[in-house]
Amino acid sequence: MFGRQEDEGPIAEEQTPFMEQDLTPVSALGEFGLIERLTANFKPVLESTVKAFNDDGAVIHYGSGDILVSTDMYLEGVHFDMVYTPLMHLGYKCIVGSISDIYAMNGMATQVLVSLGVSSRFTVEALEELYGGIQVACKNYGVDLVGGDTTTTKSGLVISVTALGNAKREDVCYRNGAKNGDIICVSGDLGGAYIGLQVLEREKRVFLEAPGATPQLADFDYVLKRQLRPEARKDIIRIFKENHIKPNAMIDVSDGLSSEIMHICSQSGTGCMLFEDKIPIDQSTYSTALDFNLDPTMCALSGGEDYELLFTLNPADYEKIKNDPDFTAIGHVTDKESGYKITTKSANVYELIAQGWKHF
Repeated sequence: MFGRQEDEGPIAEEQTPFMEQDLTPVSALGEFGLIERLTANFKPVLESTVKAFNDDGAVIHYGSGDILVSTDMYLEGVHFDMVYTPLMHLGYKCIVGSISDIYAMNGMATQVLVSLGVSSRFTVEALEELYGGIQVACKNYGVDLVGGDTTTTKSGLVISVTALGNAKREDVCYRNGAKNGDIICVSGDLGGAYIGLQVLEREKRVFLEAPGATPQLADFDYVLKRQLRPEARKDIIRIFKENHIKPNAMIDVSDGLSSEIMHICSQSGTGCMLFEDKIPIDQSTYSTALDFNLDPTMCALSGGEDYELLFTLNPADYEKIKNDPDFTAIGHVTDKESGYKITTKSANVYELIAQGWKHF
């Protein structure tokens, strides 16, 4: 019964070519290349499916408006380190990072679903602390936790958040609408979250070498908050509505400024010119970066996790917000042939390179 079967030959023959062919490592494609390849044959069949891939979230027609849906996964050892990440802060950050995608589409977040993969080393009390942070974030942003799933894992902690939101159909903003001549703007300041991570990683190394050492964190409040407890820019969407502004293209800065503007330009069929001296960097971020022998501009371009909004506006709309200190014009959209460029403080022009977070 368990001996060799006569019909196993053809099966083995069918498997042989597959085993011999050159296989592609996931790292060769990266996150977006992998998504594009895996979903290439998936075409929406329902009229209600407006946007399925290649944006901050999916868009589904419902009644007279649109439902916005986005999902994110956060893995221990990849996206967060339990050595220096308080569980309450982690819960808060996971909600903020997920609903930021809804704001990046010019919508308002309304509900979230949270699923967990939990190993046996986490107690009920620890998970209550995680959910305490989730609860604070939901309260602060006016969203409801409406469900999720829980399962076991062999090790570590896995958090999956699905964010839901809505917008009027005519207000939904995509990445692919940038136009030649648009002003490129960003909210807030950049690079702080990455510098906060560098501080935490340094103190982790000290702790591992000398477990009794006291962390030296007193002078880094701003950058640590940017890393451990960031905020999503719901307020920016309200400002847009108050000023009757709709960006031509928008994205949130989760993977670094350079990566995000290149996503906008590649999907819009345009180029861009950024100006180094216009990129907003907080003084504490700037000085701490120098203490770490890091270029502050590179931290802003490649750091990520700032969750600020990067968007393009026609010049007339930019006039409406140009005096608001929370907005900074950092460049302009160019034609596709001009490519992705940055002008340095010394007036040299270089190709913009995406060196932000890589998922694979």
